[in-house]
Amino acid sequence: MMSRVHPQLRIDWSARGRARVWAFTAIGTAVCIAFAFAFDSYNFSSGGWNWGKDPFNNLVIPLLLAPPFFYILLSKMQQLAVAHTELMTVASTDSLTTLLNRRAFTEMVDGYMKRVEEAEKSESRNQGGALLVIDVDHFKRVNDRFGHVTGDEALKLIAGTIRSAVRETDLVGRLGGEEFCVFIPGQSPELASATAERIRRAVAAADFSPGGARHELSVSVGGVAYDSQVPFSDLYRKADERLYAAKHNGRNRVEFVRHEQAGCQPMMH
Repeated sequence: MMSRVHPQLRIDWSARGRARVWAFTAIGTAVCIAFAFAFDSYNFSSGGWNWGKDPFNNLVIPLLLAPPFFYILLSKMQQLAVAHTELMTVASTDSLTTLLNRRAFTEMVDGYMKRVEEAEKSESRNQGGALLVIDVDHFKRVNDRFGHVTGDEALKLIAGTIRSAVRETDLVGRLGGEEFCVFIPGQSPELASATAERIRRAVAAADFSPGGARHELSVSVGGVAYDSQVPFSDLYRKADERLYAAKHNGRNRVEFVRHEQAGCQPMMH
């Protein structure tokens, strides 16, 4: 049986980890010692090597100066890497739900679509998927009845429910207000439609009990499946049309279509 390493025992060798600071401090110090011995031992007049007048200094001086120098320098670089990661996270994440924000979500979907287009040209095969637009039904009533703080808690609950209902490889974003979006790459229309229905059911079953009394939540979902490269704006427009249809047809339902070059063909559920 293979032994599993406890997550806390794993060494972080990334630019954000302390392991790299200690390792490169040791390596840098060793290089300085080697350079000191080489420089002091080489006789430029004779072109030969010897131990120099006082080889002990070649060890003591680098050990006194090099470790603090490398440690401080590498620590600053590590702090910059951590700050950069945190800044990128803040710039791409919705502060309330920790999902992708609208800009990051859009850019990631468009980036994926460009890679799909390149793959289709080189491999001559399609890589389909789907986009879901999700809107919370009657969310204004939640804010009016329980207040905006409780409304925010409802949004966080719904965001977590959506995230847990999809695959780790799927992208989930909050586009604004009570509207969410899910990008499902590499999945058939039937499975993507089933995912949309699973999200709807999961939100309806979520335990939202402000003040100790359960309040039912529901979402309407509009989805569009694609089988070739399509711009995000086009996918979103088609999915949003289906979302409007779900709202018009009574809410708390899924409306899903296939995207075609000539238009959209509704799918039966």
